[in-house]
Amino acid sequence: MMLLSRSSRVAGTTAYQCTCRYPYPRAINHVARRFQSTASDTEPKKPYYITTPIYYVNAAPHIGHLYTSVLADVIKRWQQFKGNESVLLTGTDEYGMKIQQAAGRAGIDPKEFCNTGAETFKKLADTANISYDRFIRTTDEDHKEAVQHFWRVLRERGFIDLKKHSGWYSVSDEAFYPESSIEQIVHPPTGQLILVSKETGKTVEWMSEENYHFKLSAMAPQLLEFYHANPTWLLPSQRYDLLKAEVSRGLEDLSISRPRERLNWGIPVPGDDSQTIYVWLDALINYITFSGYPWLPGGTRPSDKDKPAVWPADLQIIGKDIIRFHCIYWPAFLLAIGAPPPKRILSHAHWTMSKRKMSKSDGNVVDPFHAMDRWGVDTMRFYMCMDGGIVNDGDYSNTEVEDKYTHYLGNQIGSLLTRICSKKHDIAGSLRSEKVDVQVELTEEMDKLYNHLRGNVLEGVRERMEERMERCDLGGALREALGVVAETHKYIHAAALWQEGKERVRNYMLYPALEGLRISALLMQPFMPERMGRLLDLFKVRAERRGWECAALGMDFEYGEGTEGMKERLFPRIYSREQQMEKVKASRAQRRA
Repeated sequence: MMLLSRSSRVAGTTAYQCTCRYPYPRAINHVARRFQSTASDTEPKKPYYITTPIYYVNAAPHIGHLYTSVLADVIKRWQQFKGNESVLLTGTDEYGMKIQQAAGRAGIDPKEFCNTGAETFKKLADTANISYDRFIRTTDEDHKEAVQHFWRVLRERGFIDLKKHSGWYSVSDEAFYPESSIEQIVHPPTGQLILVSKETGKTVEWMSEENYHFKLSAMAPQLLEFYHANPTWLLPSQRYDLLKAEVSRGLEDLSISRPRERLNWGIPVPGDDSQTIYVWLDALINYITFSGYPWLPGGTRPSDKDKPAVWPADLQIIGKDIIRFHCIYWPAFLLAIGAPPPKRILSHAHWTMSKRKMSKSDGNVVDPFHAMDRWGVDTMRFYMCMDGGIVNDGDYSNTEVEDKYTHYLGNQIGSLLTRICSKKHDIAGSLRSEKVDVQVELTEEMDKLYNHLRGNVLEGVRERMEERMERCDLGGALREALGVVAETHKYIHAAALWQEGKERVRNYMLYPALEGLRISALLMQPFMPERMGRLLDLFKVRAERRGWECAALGMDFEYGEGTEGMKERLFPRIYSREQQMEKVKASRAQRRA
């Protein structure tokens, strides 16, 4: 037996501070300085600004849209959890040829068509508990004004020319592709030979017309300088290497308008009503429309000149299929007008099913509304962060969703809550004895268990998660918190505090298990805000003690009182398939009503 006090074995907590440097090259240092906050320590700092792509309204949302939005929302909530102001932008892309054609096929006005599509995507964000600050639409009036002003600046700086253009054009991608980016394939449904973009697999057709061009070719040296100065700008690094190699080979000037006789659903070119602004120039500007573009010196908006600037975005999240547009065109546009590119871009992989690309013709497209109806919103958020791919595609499986729900959520997190809240435990007594540093006699085995959970598992888990989140490794971060849950279960089992004869050490030994549940729940709030909020409510953790500072050992001694014997099942057992379908039907009927 040995006499030990808590104070002799608890490592001191370490203050953690994350700094993010953005090393612009000397050639564009003046651009960076214009947008650096000059606020003193007593003034507000720049909010952490994160964006999703804006989604096309010509087709229904799919699981990939949900995944992108969940990634963005988790990162935003993590920043808020750390005490940082953070803003999230999402929305819909509503101009362009494919919208014009889809509205024509539907026999309705393009704006009416867009209204329906935008409402569906907004409902997806709301259903998934995405905490966006604005749902932007490219048909918004302030966006139109921002786009036309951006065009005028490009033209005044000599970056726009009018000339004849011929090339391979994809209506689906709203993009021209060079000959080297085109390949011939067999169209699976028809067996016909078709030409497609190598990058996206979308059909292309030869098109020749006179339109305006952006001098992209002239921007290649500046882009390469920017990439060199920002080696972690695009994640993951594998795609960054491919991007730099592509730009190193040289760039062609970019068509940024279409004749209005072919494309009338779009923003007119200022001073030339015969042309419509090309959709990607229009669409990408939404990210600075939100920031109040055109800006005053320093990057603030005219109407909010006393507020800190939002741009540049701290993180822009995109799918791997739109890297060219966001990592070549977008920074080139910004540098051309004298504005800094975003600080970092995360490009994620796609979702497959049974290792096959999802497609309507194959009947393997996952409806995100149906998935959330069936499994629950937080279950889907959890699953997507666990199994979603960044480098490699994630493979969607209902069996995996159910298995992860049962194992991690039900048998691990939910079960830990009920085990901690056993009738045999005196939670308030355990916290009181910890606070006053009560000394007890422990066996060597019990002391080893105690020190492992407290020193090896709980100490530093917050910082380990932050390191993962800084690398945008959301799955890894989530597994750090789940590791705490699993180790706490092992601790409870090994300590066997329910046994007779352990009354004298029960309160002492219970404390790290209490902290294992509290700290892991705090750290998982950004991933599962509703369910972890409910767990913390049940565990009587005060609302003002659910932030970063409290997610460490010994930072809260006033929770859990009166929860002994609590029986609520945080994650109920999975329903039978018949019960699931009835639940889905009822939810759909309620949504339609």
